[in-house]
Amino acid sequence: MGVDPLMAGNSQRRGRTTGAHKKGAPGGTGGKNRRSLAGRGATPPAEARYGHPAQRKAQAQERQRADRARARQKQEEAPELLLGRNPVVEALRARIPATALYVVTGDTTRMTDERITEALALANDRGLPLLEVGKGEFDRMSGGALHQGIGLQVPPYEYAHPDDLLDVARDSGRPALLVALDGVTDPRNLGAVVRSAAAFDAHGVVVPQRRAVGMTASAWRTSAGAAARLQVARAVNLPRALASYQDAGLQTVGLAGDGDVDLHDYDGFADPVALVVGAEGTGLSRLVREKCDVVVRIPISRETESLNVSVAAGIALYAAAAARR
Repeated sequence: MGVDPLMAGNSQRRGRTTGAHKKGAPGGTGGKNRRSLAGRGATPPAEARYGHPAQRKAQAQERQRADRARARQKQEEAPELLLGRNPVVEALRARIPATALYVVTGDTTRMTDERITEALALANDRGLPLLEVGKGEFDRMSGGALHQGIGLQVPPYEYAHPDDLLDVARDSGRPALLVALDGVTDPRNLGAVVRSAAAFDAHGVVVPQRRAVGMTASAWRTSAGAAARLQVARAVNLPRALASYQDAGLQTVGLAGDGDVDLHDYDGFADPVALVVGAEGTGLSRLVREKCDVVVRIPISRETESLNVSVAAGIALYAAAAARR
């Protein structure tokens, strides 16, 4: 049978090749090889694309967060200047740790004001250095705040580790009773809770490192000296600290207005307990509440919307103390 020279692949012209042996990409690929056809996966979000405006914006926001975190840490590590005649006298009466007493020179009321006289006497009894500064310099030091010619320098508070409070409880020979504060931002509330915790034989108080107040001079003063007897720990991650307490055998008891059990019906306070109190207004955060074994409520009249954080904590601590007697 003869060969038709017009059939595909049978051309007799020199250099003619069949489609099966044609160099380059095979037919039907549109000029793409197999690797190109496989694709590169899902398109990354704009924030992850190099040079994209969204990525530059995200990087700038991350730098701002890092700068704020460094500034916050620097502020916490720096001494605090407690200002005003009444606050300074109250702090010295409560024996708040202090490193120096500042007094403005040339203040005509210095020798006639009984509060300044008492502050000088108390500072002298404790051996605190008395530093006299000019008004202009003290205005700069206080950032323009009202200082009334006197200020007390308070060193940064030395926090315990959350696990240290378990050691305190073991050494006491009593079932552990700890108080954890979730996002409390008012230093007076923190100081009042520390005072109640010390009054009802708790072993320590835990506060979160972020979005919560620390042991400022105001908190020290409100605690009426209790902060000198009771350790306050700082948790980098409060839910994780509560989980650690659960692993150690403590029951985590949340306190909230919409709790599942009335406070007087809860019968576990005689056992090792970590009492968890929420922030002013918002209460317990979702992650912290999920780490609570039980959430109790304090029965109050319907006309009263809620209780102050420190008041609620004091009531619950009293119930715990009563159960342990």
